[in-house]
Amino acid sequence: MEAARGTLIHHYKLDEDALVKKVNLIVATTNNSAAIDMSIRDAAKGLIKNGQVCEGLLNKVEMAFRAYDPCFACATHFAIGQMPLKVNIYDSKQDLTETITRH
Repeated sequence: MEAARGTLIHHYKLDEDALVKKVNLIVATTNNSAAIDMSIRDAAKGLIKNGQVCEGLLNKVEMAFRAYDPCFACATHFAIGQMPLKVNIYDSKQDLTETITRH
């Protein structure tokens, strides 16, 4: 089934009376998770240079994942630019150097 956010995969098991006994739903967010992660990473890398964070980082990160799933706005009840976010910034040694949050 196609939806605005991508392909939805539905799998149902029924008993002999046609009652649903098992449901497996794979939504687009699950299918797109690797691409979402890479887009968020790339957006952050483009806005963090020499440990300095450019203004607008949280908005760009939010834009990167909303491009794959416009349903985030309704699911979280937050408009664009208002969604609570937390971004952890790590150096090349994987040490946490900064945390930026929006509530």
